[in-house]
Amino acid sequence: MENSILNLFPIDPAYIIIALLVLVVVLLILVIVALAKIGKLNRKYDYFMQGKDAETLEDVILDLIDEIRSLKAEDRANKDSMRTLNRNSRASLQKVGIVKYNAFKGMGGNLSSVVALLDYTNSGFILNCVHSREGCYIYVKVVDMGQTEIVLGNEEQEALEQAMGYIKRG
Repeated sequence: MENSILNLFPIDPAYIIIALLVLVVVLLILVIVALAKIGKLNRKYDYFMQGKDAETLEDVILDLIDEIRSLKAEDRANKDSMRTLNRNSRASLQKVGIVKYNAFKGMGGNLSSVVALLDYTNSGFILNCVHSREGCYIYVKVVDMGQTEIVLGNEEQEALEQAMGYIKRG
């Protein structure tokens, strides 16, 4: 009787040797891949550290931190400016409605006109320019949040609705 270790296993020793060879090849491939990745990482590290020591890297990092702080301050100032511009644009007259009409039928055409100028909150004024043979008369009516204290004529109401966006200009 042979007292060999290989005889203790019920498997043919050739199969065990083939399995070990396959395992060695797989491990060799994994080692080659790992070495390639380490080489690539070393090249990146060398490129990053090219001409730098610990002190210059610290200076670079501190410069970047200062730049980030200044960018944050500039961003904050830009946001404040945008808020101010937004507030100012809402207060400006930005909605317009215009209606031309003939104030006195049979007298020379559509020479009279109404202009409604409103801000973001539909507050502003209506200018009514009535043209006649004797002259031109301008009337102003104050608009507060889309409402007036004085009753509006048809043309004035139409100009107000145009400015508020209820009807299209025609």
